[in-house]
Amino acid sequence: MIAKIMKWALASVPRPLLIRLSYIVQWLSPVLFKGDQFVDPIDGRGYSKFFPYGYGQNQRLNALCPGTNSLERHRLLWLYLKDYTDFLTKEQKLLHIAPEQCFYGRFKKMGNLDYTTADLFSPLADLRFDVQNIPLEDNLYDTILCNHVLEHVDDDLKAMSEMCRILKPGGLAIMQVPLDPDYELTDEDITITDPVEREKRFRQYDHVRLYGQDYPARLKAAGFTVTTFDAEQELPGGWFAKYALPKREMLYICTK
Repeated sequence: MIAKIMKWALASVPRPLLIRLSYIVQWLSPVLFKGDQFVDPIDGRGYSKFFPYGYGQNQRLNALCPGTNSLERHRLLWLYLKDYTDFLTKEQKLLHIAPEQCFYGRFKKMGNLDYTTADLFSPLADLRFDVQNIPLEDNLYDTILCNHVLEHVDDDLKAMSEMCRILKPGGLAIMQVPLDPDYELTDEDITITDPVEREKRFRQYDHVRLYGQDYPARLKAAGFTVTTFDAEQELPGGWFAKYALPKREMLYICTK
């Protein structure tokens, strides 16, 4: 019953209200959903279930952790940062664009991070700007995280180039996007404004593209050097069921 209510809420409740309600769920979830079916590596807790998540016909089972509000991609990113980089210990200036709720509080508490958040609309962000025109100086940040943003902007190459510009030489940028590995080329059309047509073509009502295998080439065109982290090849096989990870998702690791 709770899962059905959450499925309705995720599809029907306005996002600002949903975020407020999520804090109540997070507070109660360690008791209501205590178990060992799944583990969220971000908080280290075990859960009896994760919630479904997605838009329209694209609902995914066991996607949203009730304790942290992490999705599959967030748990994968956390494992990469924790086990394959020095992110948790290195002193660094971090710019987090459109900060995810599952990371925001944790990053603010990490003493090694000089942490800045940015968003076009959120009143919680430290900076308010459009990623296609970032009002910051060159070579400013050691690390940039900007996940599931580029599919919303008209000129994604301009946004990528702007993030490359403000990244320090040798810096790290991770910009996850919705990507279908069966698509050779990105499908995009910024002239489509009908939410129904967008959801049908790009799988979400506010997206203007669905990325394909050419995504790393786009990042390189913006000035990045790109390497690939293949989760299925790099992570222990048992982690995918334990942490409810996305099997076909690559991390494209960008450096300058």
